[in-house]
Amino acid sequence: MKVVSLSAAALAATLLAGCAAIPDSPALRAPTDAAQLGLAGTAARVDALWWRDLGDEQLDRLIAQALTGNPGLRLTVARLDRARAFTDAADAALLPQVNGSADLSRQLYTQQGLIPRPIAGSVRNTGSLSLGASWETDFFGKYQAALGAALGQTRAAQAEADAARVLLASNVVRAYLQLARLYAQETVAERAIAQREQALGLVRARVQAGLDSDLELRQAEATLPEARGQREAIQEQIDLARHALAALVGQPAQDPLTRRPELAALRPLPVPTELPADLLGRRPDIQAARWRAEAAGAEVSQARAQFYPNINLSAFVGLSSLGLDKLLDSNSLQWGVGPALRLPIFEAGRLRAQLRGKAADREAAIAGYDAAVMDAVREVADQLSAVRAIDRQRTQQREAETAAQAAYDLALRRYQAGLGNLLWVLNAETAVLAQRRQGVDLAARALEAQAGLARALGGGWTPEAVVVVGQSTPAPVRAVVATPVPASSVTPVAIPVR
Repeated sequence: MKVVSLSAAALAATLLAGCAAIPDSPALRAPTDAAQLGLAGTAARVDALWWRDLGDEQLDRLIAQALTGNPGLRLTVARLDRARAFTDAADAALLPQVNGSADLSRQLYTQQGLIPRPIAGSVRNTGSLSLGASWETDFFGKYQAALGAALGQTRAAQAEADAARVLLASNVVRAYLQLARLYAQETVAERAIAQREQALGLVRARVQAGLDSDLELRQAEATLPEARGQREAIQEQIDLARHALAALVGQPAQDPLTRRPELAALRPLPVPTELPADLLGRRPDIQAARWRAEAAGAEVSQARAQFYPNINLSAFVGLSSLGLDKLLDSNSLQWGVGPALRLPIFEAGRLRAQLRGKAADREAAIAGYDAAVMDAVREVADQLSAVRAIDRQRTQQREAETAAQAAYDLALRRYQAGLGNLLWVLNAETAVLAQRRQGVDLAARALEAQAGLARALGGGWTPEAVVVVGQSTPAPVRAVVATPVPASSVTPVAIPVR
């Protein structure tokens, strides 16, 4: 017995002495934070239902329909459910496993085997009932790190689903504003047609009175088909925009509108004056990227834990007998219990390569997070600049439209008094219509920029809204760890891995 113990100890010492050291993973580079970007200022809060500030109940209804019927949104929810399933599986690995079995068989025993007579050559019934349990102790944090990685992926999937909802609501608002702009342009086109019909009637009356020639009449007649063609082009765009809006709300075969949207009736959205310091915490896409980076860090810790031994505890108890009549007899009782140790000795570099790959994934995830941060800050800055620039353009446009309208009124009065020609009137009219079209476009662009800014600021999303487990109510997960177990907290053991 003493010889066996000494031999086992010598074998273990030889294996441990020949072990390769666990490689050090690269230091984790810190993700970009708000201070590095110079973000400052008070928080610019956006309401979760920010589109209601526009004051259009029809728009509110369309967004509600889109958030329940859009197929693309259902796809993100399905991905979230899959991530939650992975989290549940990772959590289950930390718990003991219990299994039961029942086996019944009727067997002819060979006469040429190891079993002697009278069993050999006979047909017998055998049966067994057993209950087994096993538990792999997580001394080195492998399963805790796996759970941390799964939780990070689940949080990221939840945030991405929320980002899809914010984007979908924003797209519905943009499509609705586009329709409102087109309907306003159609109104301008109708006014242009009516104005040119009125001018044509005036020219005809003057020709009959001998005050104008056929040249003025032909000029007036040529402008009317052009105005009608512009109206037809706008109506075509309206049909396409309605189809796009219907697809967003999940009703492509139906007309989503019950009335025409009125651009002038929509209220402006509140606009902050500077980039908020808490921008990075209120954008779901940024939080999704950050959680994926944290999950990648947990996967690195899980890959490092693969170098350490696995310690399993297992036990079983049950009944087994030759002959079913004795299966429930007390003498058929059997049981067993014992630990098991498994450690990698020679993996031909597989574990090292896996660790390097996970470290590279972590760096890629951090780089992706930094890129998302930069894009978000740029997007908010762009939207703020657009809002301010459009406001200045609208001020100038209103002044230009007032001047153009005054010039048209003067040209029309001079023409009616016989002091000018029709060409002056038509030129002045063209300037007025151009300013009206530009005014409609700027009004729509202003609302679109305000809506884009609301989306760029996170669309009212908050990290507290994330549900990690369960569809509707958060369910606590046992042994949740936000950060993986660091390698420095684990007792170093030389493991024979190359």
